[in-house]
Amino acid sequence: MKATTIILAAALVGTLPVLAAEQGATGVVTGINRLNGTVAIKRAQNGTVGANASAAAEEFKVKDNAMMEEVHAGDRVTFSTADGAGAKTIIKLERQK
Repeated sequence: MKATTIILAAALVGTLPVLAAEQGATGVVTGINRLNGTVAIKRAQNGTVGANASAAAEEFKVKDNAMMEEVHAGDRVTFSTADGAGAKTIIKLERQK
């Protein structure tokens, strides 16, 4: 019974980074690198506290390179990320209209 519990716990801990997903973040695309499969996004500021502070753009891997074809630098986007393999990966990317 203890061995089963330990194996189950180890399996669950191994999947936690994949389960940690951020839903519905918004930002502006600042760069696209199709060769590396990455998109740089400057997140939109939430609220008014520090609204004038300029946040640095973050670079994310993209789950599917086809997602990059729908957006261009300067587009406002909504995106979801997941932590996996030591890097944040965009799993959903939509241009706002």
